Amino acid sequence: MTAELTGTEKDTSVADAFYAGAMDRIARFMVVLAVGFSFAAWLHYGWRVALGFVCGSALAYLNFHWLKRVIEALADRMSEPDKPKSSKGVVARFLLRYLLMAVAAYGIFTVSRSGLFGLFAGLFLPVAGIACEAVYEIYGALARGL
Repeated sequence: MTAELTGTEKDTSVADAFYAGAMDRIARFMVVLAVGFSFAAWLHYGWRVALGFVCGSALAYLNFHWLKRVIEALADRMSEPDKPKSSKGVVARFLLRYLLMAVAAYGIFTVSRSGLFGLFAGLFLPVAGIACEAVYEIYGALARGL
């Protein structure tokens, strides 16, 4: 026998599936925005700022990806407390993110100060990706009734 889902259970499962894809959509928004803004920065400010923006965007994307993995690892630890796991890798990735950003900022700063502004702008790419996701979720809630 199969259990039939009621109308509200179907709506809940559709909404859960929609919201479960948020992290993947944010990553895709970040890639699209990085390409678009890099091109716009190159046209408007020149290649140094655009190169800094590309570096900042790459660091932001990598940072976003690593942060997602750290959160998943911590969630796994909390859901399975019986298994002893080493936390050295989690801590190392957490600290490596900031070390990478500092090295990139120093490297770009020594070459070009205008590139540093592009780097800092690129580091805000996750904020733009999350804003796009928020608009998309509002659209989904209003258009689909989620």
